[in-house]
Amino acid sequence: MLKMPAKTLYIACLLLATGVAVAGLAKRKAAPEQPLPAYCQAGGSWLALGDKQPVPTSITDVVASAASRDVVLLGEQHDQEDHHRWQLQMLAALYAQRPNMVIGFEMFPRRVQPALDQWVAGKLTAQEFLKQAEWDKVWNFPPQLYMPLFEFARINKIPMRALNVDRALTRMVAEKGWDQVPESAREGVGRPAPALPGYLDFLRSIYQMHQASTPATAAMMPATSDTAFKAFVDSQLTWDRAMAQALSEALIQSDPQRRPLVVGIMGSGHIRQGHGVPHQLAHLGVTKIASLLPVAAGAECQALEPGLASAVYVIPERPQPPDEPPRLGIALTETAQGLTINAVTAGSLAEQTGLRAGDRILEIAGRPSTSSSDAIASIRRQPPGTWLPLRIARGESQLDLVVRFPPRP
Repeated sequence: MLKMPAKTLYIACLLLATGVAVAGLAKRKAAPEQPLPAYCQAGGSWLALGDKQPVPTSITDVVASAASRDVVLLGEQHDQEDHHRWQLQMLAALYAQRPNMVIGFEMFPRRVQPALDQWVAGKLTAQEFLKQAEWDKVWNFPPQLYMPLFEFARINKIPMRALNVDRALTRMVAEKGWDQVPESAREGVGRPAPALPGYLDFLRSIYQMHQASTPATAAMMPATSDTAFKAFVDSQLTWDRAMAQALSEALIQSDPQRRPLVVGIMGSGHIRQGHGVPHQLAHLGVTKIASLLPVAAGAECQALEPGLASAVYVIPERPQPPDEPPRLGIALTETAQGLTINAVTAGSLAEQTGLRAGDRILEIAGRPSTSSSDAIASIRRQPPGTWLPLRIARGESQLDLVVRFPPRP
């Protein structure tokens, strides 16, 4: 039986983890013609969800409730600066209530834990920390989005924990399925709890969306292939289980008389509806969990579903200045084959230019490009109304494409 390539499945996992695809798949229960509730218009408000419709609440009540739990999960869309500012605010508020704290980060695989320890101990500069933590290899987003969180941990001497596993493991699971991965290669991660039915439906939406965006993959295998979809689910559950297990260990390995508040920083897709990390935590015996998410004012706020999280914070809309740094709309990974595009956002400059998931960027403006941070910096330096030449590898061919940045309004 044909199997979808691990790379294809892994890209779909990345789409889920960023939170971008997740937000686009939110069920729209509110009719478009209905007026926005007041709390969805201006933002800046907290909403308690539970099993009913959103109810406005206060940050005092949210923090008090969250601080009484064992684990607090703070979601994010990785490329949204305001989400990280909100996370910093929540860390400060929770720390004021529970200074005995541990912060876990999805961004780091377990193997770089020594760099996190040395950073908190004050033994590394920011540049040394990012280098030793292999930021350019393990994560695809600008480090400046996350540095305030890391600095908060450092100045308050709060232990940081690497929650993730090497991508090689999730790739292997995506290719072979969990049962075919040797125990020695699982990085100590236990067998994940089976996915809840709602999570399976959600993952199938992600899986089919990626198939629809890659005609070659769709031609190779029908969307209904149980084998390929099961491997994709196994890969995602491994990701969730790894983070849940690291959070649980940070809690259980502490002094029973003085357990810390364990906070997890991760993509919202791992938190929503209690399906991902919360479900795996419960399977590990950790049930006192608070899940807090940021949502955008407007349509995303209007579409909130009961049970999405313990509470959500409505992020006010930001006016976009004319000189907002340009974005291509891609997610990048540094691989042995080069700088690879993992995902292309629908409607983005990248899609308009003809870039595809799986393309490898060889040159930007005639210069070799091997670092994701350098590539992002080159793109964001591009003035409005100018053209940026790219040389890419697609399969065995090389192509020259030109990104045409729109002029300033």
